[in-house]
Amino acid sequence: MKSLDHMPSLEAGAATCNPITQSDENLDHLIIRDGVAYAGTHLIIDLWGASHLDELPRMEKAFIDCVNECGATLLHIHMHHFTPNGGVSGVAVLAESHISVHTWPERDYAAFDVFMCGDAKPELAVEILRKAFSPTRIEVGENLRGRMDDV
Repeated sequence: MKSLDHMPSLEAGAATCNPITQSDENLDHLIIRDGVAYAGTHLIIDLWGASHLDELPRMEKAFIDCVNECGATLLHIHMHHFTPNGGVSGVAVLAESHISVHTWPERDYAAFDVFMCGDAKPELAVEILRKAFSPTRIEVGENLRGRMDDV
């Protein structure tokens, strides 16, 4: 896991679509960053010492705020509240992929996945989650999904 301070960030206009497939019929939203072509960025975000992890309205608002801040397109949100511990599992289905969560409020821990392709900026979700759940520690892992070395 890497800290947020070491995460690469996209400059405005740095993520581009594959110039080979720019037609309206076959726009694949391939990302090219630092000479590497890939389908999307998948962030694994662990929140430790977090609060409010059993509050469905707060979780749904955090998802919506992440979608808006990252420049993604929300298709659907589904949340489930477990009893008796109050844990939450949820997913936001995006045109660009998804955001998901599983929480353990009795352990003050939450596991988020943020996977986005195209021009969306999933790294912006980290600060939204920090503000929503006030963790004492955040660990972020990054995986470039669908890496294409021959493009």
